[in-house]
Amino acid sequence: MAQRSDCLADLCWEAGRWGWLLEIVDSSMTFKSGFIAIVGRPNAGKSTLVNTVVGRKVAIISPRPQTTRNRIQGILNWPDAQVVLVDTPGIHKPDGILSHQMMGETEQALEGVDIVSLIVDATAEFGPGDRFSAKWLRRFRGPVFLLLNKVDRVSKPALLPLIDRWRREFDFAEIFPISALTGAGCAEAVKSWIEKLPEAPPHFPEDQFTDQPERFLAAELIREQALHATREEVPHAIAVFIDRFQEDRALIGITATIYVEREGQKGILIGKGGETIKKIGTLARKEIESILGTHVFLELMVKVRPNWRRNRGIVRQLDWRRQLEQMGDRDEFDGSESTVEAEDERED
Repeated sequence: MAQRSDCLADLCWEAGRWGWLLEIVDSSMTFKSGFIAIVGRPNAGKSTLVNTVVGRKVAIISPRPQTTRNRIQGILNWPDAQVVLVDTPGIHKPDGILSHQMMGETEQALEGVDIVSLIVDATAEFGPGDRFSAKWLRRFRGPVFLLLNKVDRVSKPALLPLIDRWRREFDFAEIFPISALTGAGCAEAVKSWIEKLPEAPPHFPEDQFTDQPERFLAAELIREQALHATREEVPHAIAVFIDRFQEDRALIGITATIYVEREGQKGILIGKGGETIKKIGTLARKEIESILGTHVFLELMVKVRPNWRRNRGIVRQLDWRRQLEQMGDRDEFDGSESTVEAEDERED
């Protein structure tokens, strides 16, 4: 699990930006610890909120809907509390094997958590998708918070009707206007979470900031750069698997395969003269090095696996928990069509 740097130290170092967290500490309190599921429709800002509160990058972000495919835990460690945020895929009506698995991940996130926080885009009008989300939330029996996100882009008078509309739809324990991007309003939400968490010992070591294995985190960072580099149907057809993750004293060697469904998509990922795949590799390597705190040698390959999103066996392998159980079992991908290798370009 990722534990390479001290979250508390980083938060203190960024006191100017994260100073609001200092307000929530009360040394007279006993230790509190618990889990908060962050749920919401696609592109509502769930991953951005998790990254902001944890104080470091835990979940990848892109403007593409349904970027998050798995439950990801971000851990905020503090002297008197440990808050474990569970990032989830967006709430939607599933229409395929992959989307069904993603909604299954979101449903599993409700199991064993202490609080659920529904984050919604305050700039969007209330619609059928919001009504579906509110109905879906009724399966949870604990306190549910409403986080109205992107309030930095909404006038205050416009918030009141939206709050009233949501109150008619669901009985929320608390409602907070926030900006996941700037951190505005997040201090109040965090403080309220901690007040409602049970007294309990920490669930993770104090130097751990996520439950993700480093190899899965690396795969996600590669996928993030591939999402940013492509458009239209290509981002949804991308899957990344780590073939080799070899750690030495001064270097981590990573070999990863990016899978797509069609030859045309592979051509877009590679780019003219391999320019796009090299750019993806360079940017991903820098992100991985920044988070893991060590030098990385990254080698990328692109393979075509037709209609992998319709293959239940392949889709199941996207779950890193299952990957750990079946490490090395890649039979589903044997015989994949053409391969292109692209070592990333390192700046001197």
